[in-house]
Amino acid sequence: MWWFQQGLSVLPVALVVWSAASFVFSYITAIVLRHVDPLVPYISDTGTIPPERCLFGIMLNISAFLGTATVYVRYKQVYALNPEKSKIIKLNKIGLTLGLMSCFGLCIIANFQKCILYYIHVVGACLTFGVGAIYMLVQTVLSYLMQPELHSKDVFWIRLTVLLWCCSSIVSMFISSVVLYSGRYGTDLVQKLHWNPQEEGYTAHIISTVSEWSLAFSFLSFFLTYIRDFQKISLRVVVSLHGQTLYNTPQSFVPDEQTLLIAGSI
Repeated sequence: MWWFQQGLSVLPVALVVWSAASFVFSYITAIVLRHVDPLVPYISDTGTIPPERCLFGIMLNISAFLGTATVYVRYKQVYALNPEKSKIIKLNKIGLTLGLMSCFGLCIIANFQKCILYYIHVVGACLTFGVGAIYMLVQTVLSYLMQPELHSKDVFWIRLTVLLWCCSSIVSMFISSVVLYSGRYGTDLVQKLHWNPQEEGYTAHIISTVSEWSLAFSFLSFFLTYIRDFQKISLRVVVSLHGQTLYNTPQSFVPDEQTLLIAGSI
């Protein structure tokens, strides 16, 4: 059995690989068609013009689905390990809510492009990465509180490092974006896809775009730390029938049927 076939480790692997591919494929398509500049464009700019917009949208929607599944499995795993500790139960529920909100934000990013509905796109980005950073914080705290039941201290320090990387990228992107869109360098920068290095505001633009790519990959890197944890878990679905057929409900007992929802041998 390969390592990614153990338990549900395929979920975080698929999430990270598929999401990274959605950024890279859209970038390559946009560069080949000369829709954006080759030197570090905004990720959103690479998904603005067809056909890369279509590719960007459908791939990120699938990423949102994989993210939802990953967040839910993480919630069930933590709950199974600490069913009676109220503090951990509360943090776990908060983490689930934040994770689902972040995945919903990814759907907004996928379906509302930056150059068409800018403010809705920004709301999606804040949900995905802003709320997502708080989700990372909650999971890092859980990693600290659940030693050694869940994993060793090494995993906690790795998650803390990735969290700090993510937060520094958010701060860098926020400051550079405020400077760039302050009106000092023009008022129609949202629609601008090509930049000249000699233009005013180019440095702030590059800092902002580099920070966005750094933020995206720091966010994805956090889910790589789930791989070892997910190798030790599987989920089952329970089907309870209320009758021998689907058209009547006799009082005779019908046993439950239990099947692996996702088997470890997939």
